[in-house]
Amino acid sequence: MKKITRDELLMKLGTARKEAGRIWNIIDIRIPMKNEKISGDTFTFKINREKLREQQFKEGTYLLRTNLQDGEPEELWQRYILLTEIEQAFKELKSDLHLRPVYHQLDNRIEAHIFVSFLAYCLQITLKQQAKQHAPGITPRAILEKFKTMQMIDVHLPTTDGRELILPRYTYPEKDIALLLYKLKLKLPNQPPPKIQYQPNKCGADLLPKTQ
Repeated sequence: MKKITRDELLMKLGTARKEAGRIWNIIDIRIPMKNEKISGDTFTFKINREKLREQQFKEGTYLLRTNLQDGEPEELWQRYILLTEIEQAFKELKSDLHLRPVYHQLDNRIEAHIFVSFLAYCLQITLKQQAKQHAPGITPRAILEKFKTMQMIDVHLPTTDGRELILPRYTYPEKDIALLLYKLKLKLPNQPPPKIQYQPNKCGADLLPKTQ
């Protein structure tokens, strides 16, 4: 049996929790502590019979009514699920991607605004599919929130001859972000090369060539 790390176990439990929904609450789970190895003693789970009885007592029935006469119930259910996905897509366009409100007054600018938002939505769906395959249990919004902690900065170092050495650098990812990058099979690019810029208004101004 392949051994997994504690971080991999937590990712799998996150997936199981998302798929289980409310049923997850009836399971009592003992998760290994940070420095513990995964074994039958450190990782245990069992059904809480009392919570199960309470859940069964509260269960109801979900009914759908439609005016469509043709098709099997399974097909109608698939259409309903597709409808909910379309509604969720519009919700993400309006909230996560800030498609609305549109303050532009020219048609071409409105079209450009919607086009950029559509491209952003396509990227978001791509990220969702990658997360579903490689890091299930985490949403695109959560991924973007984590990546917000990473920043690109420019370090300016003046030199004695009036020039300035500029080092563009992105911040080193924290452990959780590094794990997320690994799970998504993403690799950060190399740090950008340094640049040298002349500063004529500083101590080296007299080094500039003089014009006649």
